[in-house]
Amino acid sequence: MDKHAATRRRDQEDLGRFGYAQELFRNMGGFSNFAISFSIISILTGAVTLYGYGLEMGGPLEMTLGWPIATVFTLTVAASMAELCSAYPTSGAMYHWAADLGGPVWGWFVAWLNIFGLIAAVAGINYSCAQFILPFLGWPSTSGNLFAMLAFILITQAVLNHYGVRLVAWLNDGSVAVHIAGVLVVVGTVFWFAPLKPVAFLAEGINSSGHSPYVWAFLLGLLQAQWTYTGFDASAHMAEETEDPRRRAPWGIVLSVAVSGVVGYILLLALTLAVPSIPQVLNAKDSSGNPISAAIAILQSALGARAGNGVAALASMAMWFCGLSAITSASRTLYALARDHGTPGSNWLRGVNPRHGTPGPAIWSVTLAAMAAMAWSGVIPVVTSLSTVALYVAYLIPIILGLRSNQWRSNAVWNLGKYSRAVNYAAIGYTVMVCFVLMMPPNDLAGRTLIGIVLLLAGIYRIEARGKYKGPHWAVKDQRDDSGGSSR
Repeated sequence: MDKHAATRRRDQEDLGRFGYAQELFRNMGGFSNFAISFSIISILTGAVTLYGYGLEMGGPLEMTLGWPIATVFTLTVAASMAELCSAYPTSGAMYHWAADLGGPVWGWFVAWLNIFGLIAAVAGINYSCAQFILPFLGWPSTSGNLFAMLAFILITQAVLNHYGVRLVAWLNDGSVAVHIAGVLVVVGTVFWFAPLKPVAFLAEGINSSGHSPYVWAFLLGLLQAQWTYTGFDASAHMAEETEDPRRRAPWGIVLSVAVSGVVGYILLLALTLAVPSIPQVLNAKDSSGNPISAAIAILQSALGARAGNGVAALASMAMWFCGLSAITSASRTLYALARDHGTPGSNWLRGVNPRHGTPGPAIWSVTLAAMAAMAWSGVIPVVTSLSTVALYVAYLIPIILGLRSNQWRSNAVWNLGKYSRAVNYAAIGYTVMVCFVLMMPPNDLAGRTLIGIVLLLAGIYRIEARGKYKGPHWAVKDQRDDSGGSSR
């Protein structure tokens, strides 16, 4: 038996302790696990798509100070989640963590918040991709064209996801190169060809923002960075398809945030120094009079329309990879909950294609739901705010539950040692603040929608799930004491 076969056999036995058979193909290495989270974070998607929103709210200072603040505190969230991932190396991720530490009810609600957040993320990512592709093709950015392109993008991503985790892993590995190369191209061309603002421009805040009070506008502008830093839980969702997941999946979570923080900051500095004027880029329109992204306006102003659209096309390629990975992550979450009979039509949703080893019904359900989510909101800041808050609530609940018990920590091969609880508290404080801010106007529709989702879930659980859903396999077998946290 070779080394890889022995590792897979050990991982399969480890998964068996949680009561699950190895149904998904386990052939991801550490780099591929990192790549899927890095691709979903996608600095060329989040940092660029909402560039105009952040610039409008907080001015250039938002780009130079907001990003590092979000990076440091997001790393506390990522590190806290990495410990839990090491203790629970299953596709359920936050769902399983919350179920074991707080009970099946907590797990069920976390799973659905995670699913809704990821679906909203898929919608926002691919709508942004459509916005960048249309100018390159020379098509007007009408609502009909945007939605048609969104649907086409989603279908291509779903088809590729359906045909195998190995194919998606190869594409995600290539996505890392596309993202790094894309940033180098954008930064290099901007610094080489564009007339640049003086460095002092980066420190301008209230004078260029026009919003009052400025501190509140600056906090609202954190959405630009914080939406970028979503989806790094994908490394945990792919644990059942990763070799040695107790070590490799946690590193995938943390490194994806850390690398994105450094590379994304360089990108933002380049774009901000190339801003011709803030009103010009915020009010930019294409030749047909339709609004275009502020980032596209900066690139066109700095490099000319043709070169600017060419660089935007490279960014759209990175966004496509981002959407591809987001569907992968969302489908695994839905599959994991359906496997435990926690969804309507669970016998169908838990289906795995025997030839390709992928959860086909879950993949296509996520794809169709993402189309519906974009049709419902129709506005990028709203859908991205909804995605960010729903995902961070799903990240937050298991971290809080984990503080009630130390039993699970003995199973975390990857851990923070004596700094663990301090990092956990920092992650909780920052996440609560961000979730509150991002549900305030102008993104209050996201807050109302999230409240509606929670009430809907409560109703579904009371009427439908409470009598049928018993939790993950181990929850059916184990009796929990009040403190929570069974040992595995």
